[in-house]
Amino acid sequence: MVDPASLHCGVDEAGRGPWAGPVYAAAVILPSNVILPGLNDSKKLTARQREDLEPAIKAGAVEWSVALATVDEIDRYNILQATGLAMRRAIEALGVLPTLAIVDGNYAFSLPCPVKTVVGGDGSIAAISAASILAKTARDRLMQEMESLYPGYGFDRHKGYGVRVHAEALRTLGPCAIHRKSFAPVRAAIAAGVDRRIQH
Repeated sequence: MVDPASLHCGVDEAGRGPWAGPVYAAAVILPSNVILPGLNDSKKLTARQREDLEPAIKAGAVEWSVALATVDEIDRYNILQATGLAMRRAIEALGVLPTLAIVDGNYAFSLPCPVKTVVGGDGSIAAISAASILAKTARDRLMQEMESLYPGYGFDRHKGYGVRVHAEALRTLGPCAIHRKSFAPVRAAIAAGVDRRIQH
């Protein structure tokens, strides 16, 4: 039986910066005695390390959940508000309402429970590290699938981030259905007249 006072969940996101794809968030409640060797900020781990840790996190957690906000929601509300929406959905999908959400960063999103922000928390607080890994692995899998639906952009490699090969593909192919139209590089490609958004 878990002490209700200890129901603190770590919350983190993946995919705020990319030009394409949804933004993901995860919420994780870990027991105080859990030991997960190698746990760290997802950005400091290799893809293989994240994939190896994912099942251990899910097995060791009291509760965990992953949710997303769509590209349309990002364009409608802006990326900050869409990130908060994904976090809210992740918390609401847990089997129990946490007594506290510990969120990486310094922005206190409006969430279904009290919020504490911790700058650098994804590298210092186990539950946030776990959330960052679950959000990142889930989003990476989706973007790998998107490469088969929208070939030529390299989504399986860069996951939608604004690297040079993605910028070149955007200039030559134009945006596809999962590009964020509210992001400046995508708007510029649309203005240039190359637009594949209606292709599915």
